[in-house]
Amino acid sequence: MKKIEPINIMKKFSLFKEEWTPKIIGELNGQHVKLCKLKGDFVWHSHANEDELFMVLKGTLLIDFRDGRTVKVEEGEIIIIPKGIEHRPHTNGELVFNLLFEPNTTLHTGDINTDLTVKELDWI
Repeated sequence: MKKIEPINIMKKFSLFKEEWTPKIIGELNGQHVKLCKLKGDFVWHSHANEDELFMVLKGTLLIDFRDGRTVKVEEGEIIIIPKGIEHRPHTNGELVFNLLFEPNTTLHTGDINTDLTVKELDWI
């Protein structure tokens, strides 16, 4: 049987420096729990088959939508982006700590392939 232990999220954030590169910290029911450090601008993208949950643990995340809106997600808040909705996460220059909860097949750049796309995520 797998050893069942608490996961210290902030300690896990200290184990990596990469930005916009999710790291897996857990798995349940076909879903990955991922941590990601965010800073600056990401790419416009959408996810055709899955919703995306962002939970901000530190800092402020901004998410642009094609209708011209920008939504601010502050520390301690979550936002769920429905599948098929094009969006662009970014920050105001500060480092943001983010938790993602999504199917284990989800690519963080959705349906597009860019220099930021990571096809195989690391477990930490």
